[in-house]
Amino acid sequence: MGEAGQAAAGRAVPRLRLDELLDELQARIDEVRGTRDRLNGLLEAVMSVGRGLDLPQVLRGIVEAAVVLVDAEYGALGVIGEGRRLAEFLPVGISDGLRARIGDLPSGHGILGELIRHPEPLRLSELSEHPASYGFPAHHPPMHSFLGVPIRVREEVFGNLYLTEKRGGVEFDAEDEAVLSTLAVAAGIAIENARLYEEVRLRERWLTASSDITSALLSGQPEHEVLEGMLERAKDITGADLAVYHLIGPGGELRGSLALGDGADAHQGVVLPSTAGTLAEAALAHDGIVTVTEAETDGRITVQPERWRGFGPAVAVTVGTKEKLSGVLLLARRLGRPLFAGSEVAALPGYAGQAALALELADRRRGAEQMSLLEDHDRIARDLHDLAIQRLFATGMTLQSAQRFVEHPEASERLARAVDDLDATIKIIRSTIFGLRDHETPGAAPKLRVRLVRAVDEAAGALGFAPALRMEGLVDTDVPVAVADQVLAVVGEALTNVARHAKATRTEVAVVVADGRLTVTVTDDGVGLPAAGPRSGLRNLAERARELGGSMTTAAPGPADHGTRLTWRVPIPAAPS
Repeated sequence: MGEAGQAAAGRAVPRLRLDELLDELQARIDEVRGTRDRLNGLLEAVMSVGRGLDLPQVLRGIVEAAVVLVDAEYGALGVIGEGRRLAEFLPVGISDGLRARIGDLPSGHGILGELIRHPEPLRLSELSEHPASYGFPAHHPPMHSFLGVPIRVREEVFGNLYLTEKRGGVEFDAEDEAVLSTLAVAAGIAIENARLYEEVRLRERWLTASSDITSALLSGQPEHEVLEGMLERAKDITGADLAVYHLIGPGGELRGSLALGDGADAHQGVVLPSTAGTLAEAALAHDGIVTVTEAETDGRITVQPERWRGFGPAVAVTVGTKEKLSGVLLLARRLGRPLFAGSEVAALPGYAGQAALALELADRRRGAEQMSLLEDHDRIARDLHDLAIQRLFATGMTLQSAQRFVEHPEASERLARAVDDLDATIKIIRSTIFGLRDHETPGAAPKLRVRLVRAVDEAAGALGFAPALRMEGLVDTDVPVAVADQVLAVVGEALTNVARHAKATRTEVAVVVADGRLTVTVTDDGVGLPAAGPRSGLRNLAERARELGGSMTTAAPGPADHGTRLTWRVPIPAAPS
């Protein structure tokens, strides 16, 4: 029995050692499998983030892949902006409802700021024990273990990956750090590709928008519609909430504005004596483009700052050159939205320059068309004077000479009326010639003919119909400015009286300059003048005529006609021969 027991014990020892070896082998196999699975997961994650070209999707894909690779409960990617603060923060593992209860996203303080200040991998078993930690906001889930690595794009730190709460209650190990660092390298390449792709897309959109603006202006589309289109395209491409275009006058004054988007009403039609205290002034001072972190509190905006309430990031760019400045284009985002990235506004000066060139070309095209139109007017005037008037005058002379051979009284009377009609027609053609040859000087006050047309057009609303207007003689040449002002007042008062009292359906205004006298006649087919009643308006017109050495009369148009004819006459210097 003793020998048998010893033999059995001897056989048990090798069996135990074999079990231990088998267990160790199984553990090694499991470890190899785990390593293989993790490598496969890392490879799959690298390929996944490398396939994307849309930057927001790429960033979210990086965080989601990182959470899976290191078996973390929470993850986030922070994008570093100006001032070494977080411009964007993309969390994973926290529901939208919980995010809303937590409040504002972090801006880069505490542990997150530590990784920004020192862009090296950071691994902690307990977050609260680090000197930079100062707790979490209300409703924030508890977090203990932490792993963070920087993401570099061409040696520039783009942002950081943050992972917390390793599942199973354990801490992140060196292998987790190595895996995450490898993913960060791949993420940097994917981010660079996505940014380059985004820059190419933005450049194409800016070029297309510039081309469309030029085509619209040169095709004759109204300028204000083209400017509105320019604002809409710039607002859409940059993702701005508000777009404003200030028109700059030759003296540096703001002479109007167009606005689209949130709060556009407050920025519409702004007129100021100068650009002082506005974002337009800031753009002019920077010789092209200026960016603003927070428009609502920017100290450079001192004129009507309430218009910028609720707005944060903004950018302003001049349209044109210092020699010929067309305006200033402003784009703004609401408070809380990210700043305008350099890639978003890099093409904005070129876009504004192209728009300025298109405006200049359109202005020159309009000038050329105006010159062509004036040349046509001169040609028509010459033809009317050299051909039409001479033929009419010859026809009138022929009829006058033939009149003495006509014995029948009625026929003779008809010939006389025909001669009179020819004389009236010649006067009308001469008046037309004067109008065709009267080229308005840019910037000068409108001539009397233009002012009379406007006055008659304005009276149409009160009358309910358009009055007829006839002008004869050198109305613009021979009528002094002081008399022209009186003529406008007389016509306006006379048409107002017709609208108020005459109940007319037809009115004619005639302004005739002939034989050193100006005559204004206003005729209507209304109820006529009352036998008695207030006539203060007519007394004023008569007083105006007397002050100029003239007279005013009122009467019925004819013995059997209804209505009134007002005749206002004043002397003027004779036209030079």
